[in-house]
Amino acid sequence: MSIKLLLELFITFFKIGIFTFGGGYAMIPLITEEVITKGWLTSEQLMDFIAISESTPGPFAINIATFIGYNQQGVLGSILTTFGVVLPSFIIILIIAKAFHKFASNKYVVGFLSGVKPVIVGIIFSVAVGFILKSIFNISVLELSEIDFKWSTLLIFACVFTMTRIWKKIHPIFIILVSGMMGLIIYGLIL
Repeated sequence: MSIKLLLELFITFFKIGIFTFGGGYAMIPLITEEVITKGWLTSEQLMDFIAISESTPGPFAINIATFIGYNQQGVLGSILTTFGVVLPSFIIILIIAKAFHKFASNKYVVGFLSGVKPVIVGIIFSVAVGFILKSIFNISVLELSEIDFKWSTLLIFACVFTMTRIWKKIHPIFIILVSGMMGLIIYGLIL
């Protein structure tokens, strides 16, 4: 167990927690940059962690931080990364709750939040494009490689997309289960 790595995990996820606006999806580019460039995970492993984090109960940010911390330094690593990603939000919420009435009508705060909203949409869109490129064409956003088109992933995407267009009120858990079963059948039994 490396004290230096434990401290680096905490600081990295604390930084991710501070500089991420817009929730879990908006933090994926920052997590990707930090985790892959530090060599903690490959892009394939990160994609798997993102899928698992999204599929398990609880907030995405906590799930992914916990999984990465555990992967690197076991239980202590998972505790420190989870604490690191949650602590900035906790501190900011305490400050905002204490002085909400001053912040709510402040023109600078309102202007800042109005400017951040479109950026969050852009970041989430960027994550979606990155997933599509990696899943269907096997092109990593950070490391360009040969295009390796994956018909099977496109088939799963098309089926799930069609399902959500036909049945508008389909529950997300059902979509996750159907996607998982299709992946199991295609990648586990057929390919």
